[in-house]
Amino acid sequence: MKILFADDEKSLQKLMGLELPRLGHTVTVCPDGVTAIAALEKEDFDCLLVDLDMPGKGGIDVIKKAKETRPDTEAIILTGKSSTESAIAAVEFKVFAYLTKPCRLMELKTLLEGVYKKREQDRRIKALTSRLDRIEGKSKLIGDSGAMEVVNKMIAKVAPSNSAVLIRGETGTGKELVAKAIHDQSLRHAQPFVAVNCGALPENLIESELFGHRKGAFTGAEETRIGLFEVAHGGSLFLDEIGELPKALQAKLLRVLETGEIRRVGENASIKVDVRIISATHRHIEDMVQDGDFREDLMFRINTFEIQLPPLRERTEDIPLLAEHISRRFWPTIPMTHTVFATETIHALKSHSWPGNVRELANVVEHATILCEELPIQPQHLPRRFSEQSPSSSGERPELRAVSGPMSLRELEMQAIHEALDRHDGSKPQAAEELGISLKTLYNKLNQATAGEKTA
Repeated sequence: MKILFADDEKSLQKLMGLELPRLGHTVTVCPDGVTAIAALEKEDFDCLLVDLDMPGKGGIDVIKKAKETRPDTEAIILTGKSSTESAIAAVEFKVFAYLTKPCRLMELKTLLEGVYKKREQDRRIKALTSRLDRIEGKSKLIGDSGAMEVVNKMIAKVAPSNSAVLIRGETGTGKELVAKAIHDQSLRHAQPFVAVNCGALPENLIESELFGHRKGAFTGAEETRIGLFEVAHGGSLFLDEIGELPKALQAKLLRVLETGEIRRVGENASIKVDVRIISATHRHIEDMVQDGDFREDLMFRINTFEIQLPPLRERTEDIPLLAEHISRRFWPTIPMTHTVFATETIHALKSHSWPGNVRELANVVEHATILCEELPIQPQHLPRRFSEQSPSSSGERPELRAVSGPMSLRELEMQAIHEALDRHDGSKPQAAEELGISLKTLYNKLNQATAGEKTA
């Protein structure tokens, strides 16, 4: 790091001029506060290491000057005369540490390592935030259909409260975006919004992920870690696919919602947290309650206010706006006056059933932007399943025979397989996942169909 050291003790000036470079830092040594402020006017520093009491200008004056031009500058105060006033000033300017002289070099080394880690973490957070803003933009819901107007009104109603919200809707409808919109319009908007997919975490790690753990609490717990409830303190925690939460964790989540307290894995003491819970699911929670897979008391706790998100096929009038909005993620330099999609392309998009909803639309638009070399995007730039031509009989896969009467169970099964393959551009692993069968089973059924056609 670039460090500014300011102290009127010559012995310390010499010591830091030698030792800080040995620790891997670049250091500018100043004999007083006035010289330090002058140095700040010429260049920026990552960290200030300043004496509190110096001739002319003190350490607080130096820190104040640095924070005016670069608020993310960290500061460590060294002083031989600690006082309540100086401690209050240190808190006001968010000083990283406050050391009383004499201090050990190893102690200072540890603090500087902490400053470095904090700055690296801040950089990563800023980079991720910037990246998300570019990809997702603001949490504005795109669409002016009647269905989306209802959703927006419900968001505006519930956002200012602290009520738990359950967002229902099919996979890919944008439930996380709705959760983010609720947070952004709430009184907690300046605090963290933390999202976690309950179905994407291994069952043995969900508790640790949500509540944190103590060092040594289980094999692999090499250090104490805070959970997402603590990370979201003061803000909102979005529990996506809450229907996938294991039954044992449902009881612990219920306790947190009732008491406002969490307990890290391996610890006995409870920690108070202030978190608003927003949940989402594509499953029918009431049926899960009847089957004994979901706690009824937890269902009532998370469902104080419910928002039903419509599938894309019920808001087709929003497809042109959504498609253009998504396209500008990939072509951000396109002037707003340009026509992105041809009329025929919009017609094809609006005629599709959209089983994957907005997520599927995003994939289709990305596919089209890759193929299209010149605007507007034409129907031929869309994935193969949008083609109005009959599928090619090139022998890549057996086609279903046309039938005028009832179809057999085998024919219905093969139709479902081929439709899934079309939706996923021929990807057998993705089709198998959608159909809920193994890839081996899918290949067996396709091979059986091929063998049947050759015999015929």
